[in-house]
Amino acid sequence: MSMDTIKIIFFDIDGTLIDMKRKQISEKMLETLIRLKERNIILCLSTGRGPMTLPHFDGWEPDVFLTFNGSYCYNRQQAIYRHPIPKEDAKKIIQNAALINRPVSIATADQLVANGTDKDLAEYYGFAKLEVNVSEDFEDVVDRGEIYQIMAGGREEEYASFLQGVSHAKIAAWWDRAVDIIPADSGKGTGVSKILAYYHLDKLEALAFGDGNNDIEMFEAVGTGVAMENGSDLLKEVADDVCGHVTEDGIYHYCVAHGLL
Repeated sequence: MSMDTIKIIFFDIDGTLIDMKRKQISEKMLETLIRLKERNIILCLSTGRGPMTLPHFDGWEPDVFLTFNGSYCYNRQQAIYRHPIPKEDAKKIIQNAALINRPVSIATADQLVANGTDKDLAEYYGFAKLEVNVSEDFEDVVDRGEIYQIMAGGREEEYASFLQGVSHAKIAAWWDRAVDIIPADSGKGTGVSKILAYYHLDKLEALAFGDGNNDIEMFEAVGTGVAMENGSDLLKEVADDVCGHVTEDGIYHYCVAHGLL
């Protein structure tokens, strides 16, 4: 497929734009983003993170944001798509987590609060250089806020316990020791579709880079999905192409090889 038609690029953050060990963007990757923007390509951060936990990049601002794995999408002008977890399901998930001794952190568009922490949740937050905010206001935020995502430490064998008796939520995971619980009919693919419709773009005009299983739906919603060399085997199976490792600026070399830079 010709890259001449690409008008928008979606980038996962952790493991794609940013090496999860170094936890910061490389100079070459930052240069790549700046040069793509100079070509008037719309650039979107597409992440499980919420607006409050997005990294800041010196000299570059994304055009559009797909956060909470697609449940809350926005640009600087307005919210493009909002889709919180139904309140009764959010409360049930929190109860279920307590039964398996898992504290949870809940995310609204502008707040992150937790009812406790454990080693897995703390390390999960560490990827974003954050600490878990254990708050006395937790119950109040649950009652009054729109909850877009619930985060907890959790292994695959615990997934069913989190969702016991829950109708409208599902698990999206990109790390094997934690879960992001999001609305059932949401996901990065939904968010991508909403953003493409907002900008009046066809999926064939969209390219995406990712590394985790939560990027599978995103790849299905764009014309070209490119998995990182460090990505999951499952993602590579559905990807249209594979680029180099995040630690070796794989996206930069891919963009050069395909005439995007």
